[in-house]
Amino acid sequence: MTHAFMVDYRKRSTTAGQEVSVPVTIVEVPPLKAVAARLYRRDPYGARVVSEVWAEAPDAALARRITPHPPSSADARTSFSSTVADEVRLVVHTQPTQLTGVPSKTAELFEIRVSGEKFEDRRGFALARLGQELGFEQLAKEGEFIDVIGVTKGKGFQGHTKRWGVKLQPRKNSKHRRMIGTLGPHNPSFVTYRIPQAGQMGYHRRTIYNLRVLKFVRDPRADPITPSGGFPHYGDVRSPCVLLHGSLPGPSKRLLKLRLPMRSHVSAVEKVDLRYLSTRSKQGT
Repeated sequence: MTHAFMVDYRKRSTTAGQEVSVPVTIVEVPPLKAVAARLYRRDPYGARVVSEVWAEAPDAALARRITPHPPSSADARTSFSSTVADEVRLVVHTQPTQLTGVPSKTAELFEIRVSGEKFEDRRGFALARLGQELGFEQLAKEGEFIDVIGVTKGKGFQGHTKRWGVKLQPRKNSKHRRMIGTLGPHNPSFVTYRIPQAGQMGYHRRTIYNLRVLKFVRDPRADPITPSGGFPHYGDVRSPCVLLHGSLPGPSKRLLKLRLPMRSHVSAVEKVDLRYLSTRSKQGT
């Protein structure tokens, strides 16, 4: 994270139209690569795969994750084009060789849904993108909203007070201070989920809704983003990156998923007036 100065675009804000300092998060977004396309059909038992096609020559990084699937034949592509289905998804994977701050060489593999009004257009889009890269510019533009899905930092097994912030017991308590006073009433005669208890804290999947895209940088070497000395626990930003207004869950090297907003009720800003982005050292040097 770092901070930036920008003109407040929120019309109802007390500082609307004025220059304000905002926290921003820089996320590297190297392009994904599509390796397969799948058709799903829904039935009373859920969604199941009815047809799929695989691209040719998968990357070496994907071989660390799965056994490379053989390229689909012409008959498989013909079947894919004629199969009746309800949903189209692309199987994509990350390209870890384009990230210098993340030490893992194993690609992450997952599916993304192809949306659109007409099913044939979605199927054609998936077929046309096989073996190609999908960049961030195809998802959102500057001034628009996105949702970010991540996993928070793990804190391990923690007690009542740290996990839930309950009040400490008085000094004269005969048993424990950092504990709840009661497990609940006699009726109902079981401990409900509403009672704060010790347990796992952190390492939970969380979704951050409606984060504004302030800037997209295609080449950080031409447009410097990295502060002097590099980001702590990460290093330099060398691949395409995006500036988001606010903070995100999880440590600096954990995978994040970006998607179109599901709860957006505010229109996009035509232009984000970003005046200054701090590149001062985050280590006090």
